[in-house]
Amino acid sequence: APRSHDLVAMLADYPGVSPAGIRVGTGSDEFILPLLLPFASGGRVIIPPPPFSMYKVHSLIAGAVPVEVPRRNDFTLDVSRLNKAAAQPDTRLIFICSPNNPTGNATPVEDIRRVLGETAALMVVDEAYIEFGGESCIPLLAEYPNLVILRTFSKAFGMAGLRVGYLLSRSAVVQQLLRVKQPYNLNVFSQLAARVVLYYRAEFLAAVKKIIQGRQILSAGLSNIPGVEVFPSAANFIFFRTPVPASILHQDLLKEGVLIRDVSGPGLERSLRVTVGQREENEIFLTKLKLVLTGREGQTGQK
Repeated sequence: APRSHDLVAMLADYPGVSPAGIRVGTGSDEFILPLLLPFASGGRVIIPPPPFSMYKVHSLIAGAVPVEVPRRNDFTLDVSRLNKAAAQPDTRLIFICSPNNPTGNATPVEDIRRVLGETAALMVVDEAYIEFGGESCIPLLAEYPNLVILRTFSKAFGMAGLRVGYLLSRSAVVQQLLRVKQPYNLNVFSQLAARVVLYYRAEFLAAVKKIIQGRQILSAGLSNIPGVEVFPSAANFIFFRTPVPASILHQDLLKEGVLIRDVSGPGLERSLRVTVGQREENEIFLTKLKLVLTGREGQTGQK
């Protein structure tokens, strides 16, 4: 990116890594295809579902074979199953999102280490939500040359529209990326905005703390609603299951003026995701959710 040295220098100071191992781009998902092209074309790419959809899409574009390795029922990483799959011939790349989207759970660094210790494949850990919780894999960078970490300004720093992401790895991986990445990928205005955000990061991270507090209160409130199963979250949203099909509940809430995300699908039956809002918003959501669930119970005659 043109004149990105100042941003890279500030990023080196924020997570504490060498500037030679940092690459900036237009959102962290811009790195997915450029990582797959040199490292995974013609090989297998391991993706533990439910994942961020672009991992699979870009794997297919790159001519790789996406292989889904299921997580456990509580959505934690099944390390032994993952290692078994990674040991298969032609496994070139492994994607792990931590905290995971849409389930919100973080993968312990020790689990990541157990996978890295068993494979030569490139391991890409997507830390888009890391400011909200979970352990960063940055301490593992010095130990494992096959580790790549993706980060973004879109979540904790509220810059989704300006598209700024960055990649952390050993400089050898960065050099490979330079062969396939666009030379002028990140505009000067977005870079300047990212530098301003980093300069004032204490204020942004203070706001993140408030979101974490709100998440705890919202999670407790959801847990108190009969029939609602809440999953632990290290992100700025909460993943939960309800006794009612997600599409129906989603529509019922929309009618009440509440918009949340229906994330139901194979293995995610009756599942929804709610973003942690302001205190009043969280309270309105909980009130409306109780209302529509009680209404549905009344209709079906369930107690």
